[in-house]
Amino acid sequence: MADRVAAASPPGSIGALREEVARLLAAAGVPLPRDEARDAIAALLDVPRFWSVTHAREAAEPALREAALRAVRRRAAGAPFAYAVGRSAFRHLTLDVDERVLIPRQETELLPELVLARVRAPGGVAVDVGTGSGAIALALASEGRFDRVIATDVSRDALDVAGANAAQLARALRAPVELRLGAALGPVAGERLRAVVSNPPYIAYRELEALPPSVRDWEPAVALCCGGEGMDLTAQIVRDAAALLEPAGVLALEVDVRRASLVAELASADGRYRDVAVHLDLVGRERFVTATRG
Repeated sequence: MADRVAAASPPGSIGALREEVARLLAAAGVPLPRDEARDAIAALLDVPRFWSVTHAREAAEPALREAALRAVRRRAAGAPFAYAVGRSAFRHLTLDVDERVLIPRQETELLPELVLARVRAPGGVAVDVGTGSGAIALALASEGRFDRVIATDVSRDALDVAGANAAQLARALRAPVELRLGAALGPVAGERLRAVVSNPPYIAYRELEALPPSVRDWEPAVALCCGGEGMDLTAQIVRDAAALLEPAGVLALEVDVRRASLVAELASADGRYRDVAVHLDLVGRERFVTATRG
């Protein structure tokens, strides 16, 4: 099959490049190298997954070949796919990502959906605490009907990535996105908020070594780990959000599956929230907690 594809794809073509990338990935021991070669070219060009198959005979630009070979070298060194190609999909968005930010996860795509299902009236301000690449904030700004979306992070490097993504996606946004540097809800003190959303660091420091090497060795620890057995920042957001949320405002958090019930108990015990609920992720794990300001 590979010989037939190579024969049908002239030198310097998209198809020939895909086969070259597949051979190099296979030599580096990367699983499913042909599939990954196809997906890498699609990600680098921001085109549909099978584009390189249907456009196999088209010429491959030198810049594409250079980017593809660079991605192969990074994958061979152990980099996650998203870091290797420099891009990650999130809902309907394509985001630039690198080692300064977490790679957006598929399960996190449900978090903006939970917010949008609960905030139906137009207007108000939403904040994404610990925005990283800007994935959640940009999803809310492009799909929701907020007046403003504020994206905060304790990392200036992360805000640089989020800012670049916001600029790149500006035409798709319904609401302006503001970037603010600082920890937890400090950057939005004094705001009146319709929604507080966060996928905060929730891994305990002692748990870091148990993470897969592709996560532990590549993704920023500041975005992964937190004190208090992974609960410090989550508990702070639950406590401080109540003072900033307007009546019927929404709190929505991604949480560690082992601690979802604990987070829900914190919100319920606070007394300022109602309708506290735990929600499942795509594989049925307790991954999200929502609450409404009473």
